[in-house]
Amino acid sequence: MSISRRAFIGAGAAAAAALTFDRSANAATPRISVLDRAKALEPAFKPVVVASANGIRGVARAYDMITRQNADTLDAIIAGVNIEELDPEDQAVGLGGLPNEEGVVQLDASCMHGPTKRAGAVAALEDIATPSLVAKAVMDYTDHIMLVGAGAKKFALEMGFKEQNLLTEKSRRDWLRWKACLNPYDNWMDSRSDSLGPPQGTASLPFDDPLHVKFTTGTINMNAVNAAGEMSSVTTTSGYAWKIPGRIGDSPIVGAAGSTGRGEANIKVCGAFLIVEYMRQGMSPDLACMKTIDRVIAMTEKRLLDPNGRPLFDLSFYALHRDGRFGSACAYEGTSFSVADASGARLLPMKFKFARSERPRMPEVSCRRA
Repeated sequence: MSISRRAFIGAGAAAAAALTFDRSANAATPRISVLDRAKALEPAFKPVVVASANGIRGVARAYDMITRQNADTLDAIIAGVNIEELDPEDQAVGLGGLPNEEGVVQLDASCMHGPTKRAGAVAALEDIATPSLVAKAVMDYTDHIMLVGAGAKKFALEMGFKEQNLLTEKSRRDWLRWKACLNPYDNWMDSRSDSLGPPQGTASLPFDDPLHVKFTTGTINMNAVNAAGEMSSVTTTSGYAWKIPGRIGDSPIVGAAGSTGRGEANIKVCGAFLIVEYMRQGMSPDLACMKTIDRVIAMTEKRLLDPNGRPLFDLSFYALHRDGRFGSACAYEGTSFSVADASGARLLPMKFKFARSERPRMPEVSCRRA
């Protein structure tokens, strides 16, 4: 077959052009190094566990379960808060929690499971030491979100939870001290033990002497995210010490749970929900928490503010972003929170609205003179 000179030159030019294009394409193609490939295999999210300060042991356990055992985030953080719920020395939650005004320990808890968009809660639960697990059972086995009081206890017993007396001797004695301070003319004697020395009459005490009366708002909140970006949260508490029977705070309320301190102040602003919405708008976790503190103060009635507009109570928020960023904020300087990540479990100072020097004298339980 013959070929003209014109066709030969045209075919050669096309081949040259194709060769040139191939070389240019190869030159433009980036080479992937071993380091780049390793980075590509890194998880898109950083596992982190965040909690209130009393959760320092719990965040360590939860982080280990998530990163070493590939545990579900909710299972891990519930195991974390169980440490405190079952510790009779922790009077803020579970076994040994400070009781209500009648000497009965009533517990609240809630949990949220991000991967399945489910939640469960219990409130005013008596005689069951681990309300966080009962809340998860409500989530797993019912079509409800919250069970309360006698119904919550009945459900727990039917699910196989162990009934036990939650009032430890330590908490019972603190309850008796509180009762002794109710009224100088009541029928309750000032309680003591031999180790405390001779009893001290209330008439000889300064006007505002607290007489060793303890008070706590209780609560442990814990939140976690794993390498897949799956998030969960749990909050558990024995609530206000000496509360009116049946009182519940923010801990069992989905959309409010996620704080420690005065639950009533948080409920009014749906604090946890508000923090998430602020982060959705682009705020950092710290800033979202602080903005919510501002909102709480703005919504506080005058009787709970000092003359300078500062709250006469404590409240702390904790926040965790899906990408592993975390933050917190509180009203007054001096509070810390727990974190566990690749750097280990540790306590970090919280961002605060007011300096320690600006903190007013808080209301307290006290024995007053007649």
